[in-house]
Amino acid sequence: MRKIGLIGGMSFESTAIYYRHLNEAVGRRLGGLHSAELLLHSLDFQTVVDKQKAGRWKEAGQQLAQAGQGLERAGAQCLLICAVTMHLVADAVAAAVDIPLIHVVDETAHALNAAGRAKPLLLTTRYTMENGFYQERMRRHGIDVVVPEAPGRGALHDIIFDELCAGKVLDASRTRLMALIDAAANEGADAVIFGCTEIGMILDAADLPLPAFDSAALHADAAVDFALREG
Repeated sequence: MRKIGLIGGMSFESTAIYYRHLNEAVGRRLGGLHSAELLLHSLDFQTVVDKQKAGRWKEAGQQLAQAGQGLERAGAQCLLICAVTMHLVADAVAAAVDIPLIHVVDETAHALNAAGRAKPLLLTTRYTMENGFYQERMRRHGIDVVVPEAPGRGALHDIIFDELCAGKVLDASRTRLMALIDAAANEGADAVIFGCTEIGMILDAADLPLPAFDSAALHADAAVDFALREG
């Protein structure tokens, strides 16, 4: 089994979801008491958030790149950034190491294409919705991502940072997110992307009017495929 390196802590709630999914997926694949071989560098999220708010993305990229290099030195054979938003600096991390970085956008796109979905609603942070890196990479796969209007983007961003990252799951916020999904469905969206790991804490795919694609689960499954692949 290959060792998976995790750059986590963004938030620790997100990393806990990744950790559980990776171990459960290996257990399902191998049976018995098998679990994943993992190396984790869990960052102090506040130091990352401070850089995000100040627009110091180059410094954030350097911070994550250093974490990735440490994981590689410790024996990791692939890397996961356990946060969708921080894939904004994924190229800097990938350039700093000699092991594969498994990219969450690519894995989500593969699943959307396999399901024949081409116009998904993206639920994630304002940084991801407004920077453009996510939409650009999705377009390489023939997928046209849509995002909520400005008020919805602001509400979603606040729900993620002020509530979900702190482990708070509120019914009123769930209702707000459901309204965003209903509006997007009425405007032609054909799927929903859980574009922050924490979105899965508050929304259940079975309750939605559109098919849901949990990017963290897809990302983790791709890492397990890599870890267990022969050759």
